[in-house]
Amino acid sequence: MPKKLRSVVLIDDNETTIFLNNRLLTRLEVADNILTFSRAEQAFEALWGPETAGAPAHDVPELVFVDLKMPGMDGFEFLQRFNALPETERQKTVLTVLTTSMHAADTARVAQYPNIEYLSKPLTEEKMEKLLKKRF
Repeated sequence: MPKKLRSVVLIDDNETTIFLNNRLLTRLEVADNILTFSRAEQAFEALWGPETAGAPAHDVPELVFVDLKMPGMDGFEFLQRFNALPETERQKTVLTVLTTSMHAADTARVAQYPNIEYLSKPLTEEKMEKLLKKRF
């Protein structure tokens, strides 16, 4: 495995998915700190502040996994808000869509955003290794 990350965030409304991904990342010793959120809006505000606040006052995670299909703010809206951040903020975080959806319309929508990774569930050790080698 490449270097250990400082912080990884998992955003998914499915508790089992969060549990399994958290367990995998912990076992692989990917990060010093793993945060989990079941709601995308709550995660965005915790990481980057409310829409009107601008840049956060703390360190942002190096890697964020977000599901596309969630109640409330979905993954697409999360991508829009992330993309609206200043480029200097976006460069600090690798945003990765982790979803069961392999629908062409979804992959095309995600592809509109620069530097976003797209992985299909489930998250595996092999997918994690590839992602870390590619982006870190």
